Amino acid sequence: VQLQASGGGLVPAGGSLRLSCRASGSTTAMGWYRQAPGKQRELVAAMTSSGLTNIADSVRGRFTISRDNAKNTVYLQMNSLKPEDTAIYYCAAGPLGLDGSTWFIDDYWGPGTLVTVSS
Repeated sequence: VQLQASGGGLVPAGGSLRLSCRASGSTTAMGWYRQAPGKQRELVAAMTSSGLTNIADSVRGRFTISRDNAKNTVYLQMNSLKPEDTAIYYCAAGPLGLDGSTWFIDDYWGPGTLVTVSS
């Protein structure tokens, strides 16, 4: 499965962006990770084909994940963006797993897309 992401860019604080990621084939779960300089990669949001979602506490209420299974595409709507949301965002796909209390998807990865939020 290959993933193609789009939608990153530069936006002022308080603004919005929408990321899209299309998979070349069907997958069970799709989601978005992000990694900021000097920080660990974190799963921002994930959604299974059945509609189960997982949203990180750091973005809950501001980010929304949605999915079009017919198009094998997942979207991340990011509202009320903050400078601390600045990171490279990576699309991931595969089974949704749980390691302790941490959800993860790590079978397939797309190239990162940079999101920069200016203060």
